Amino acid sequence: MQFTSEQRLDDGVLEREFTLGEIPGILWTPGSASAPARLILLGHPGGLHKMYPRLVARARHAAAEGFAAATIELPGSGDRPRSAVAEQARADLHRALAAGEPIDEIVDRLVIPLVEKAVPEWQSTLDALLSLPEVSGPVGYSGGVIAIGIRLAVVEPRIAAAGLFAGSFVPRSMFDEARQVTIPLHVLLQWDDEGNDRQLALDLFDAFGSQEKTLHANMGGHTGVPRFEGDDGNRFFARHLK
Repeated sequence: MQFTSEQRLDDGVLEREFTLGEIPGILWTPGSASAPARLILLGHPGGLHKMYPRLVARARHAAAEGFAAATIELPGSGDRPRSAVAEQARADLHRALAAGEPIDEIVDRLVIPLVEKAVPEWQSTLDALLSLPEVSGPVGYSGGVIAIGIRLAVVEPRIAAAGLFAGSFVPRSMFDEARQVTIPLHVLLQWDDEGNDRQLALDLFDAFGSQEKTLHANMGGHTGVPRFEGDDGNRFFARHLK
């Protein structure tokens, strides 16, 4: 891991951009931490520069409760090399949705390769982050793509709790993986999300094998998550990471 820039935000949070091989990322740590901070990984749908305003807001909110937060760029997003196969699948998905056609096969083509590449990258990033003296586990995962969160929850034992955003498509084949998830879950669903299959999200929540799982459903579209959900998320992670 190589840090490439550093700045102190106005609330004292230290923001450092880094690269891990070809993977760019950002680490935020609390300004007043006297001990290593528990880490929350911030998932997002791709495009670090585009997503930065929302990511830094989430990171600063977490830092106010003493958490470190980190994110990385997804394969094929931002400045990373594009995949022609993924680009075609994305175009096919938009066309099928507009035409009201079946999408299961297209979702498989788009999401499964992304999960299979992104999850090992998250794990390598986690290795590097937990080697830093200012960061410690156990670790939380917060955000989307929800399929990535499912796979991480199954294969990565250092992740002790997850706050998942039900705002992206999940291959039907991954429902079997969802049944293997046993860590505590805090799931957010925007009831009127124009890009999300509400019934699929509800079926997925029902499939999760966790004994502790909570669904927060709020009215509004994809980007209309209420501010108070950030406070609820912090309380959830405080219960399971501290």
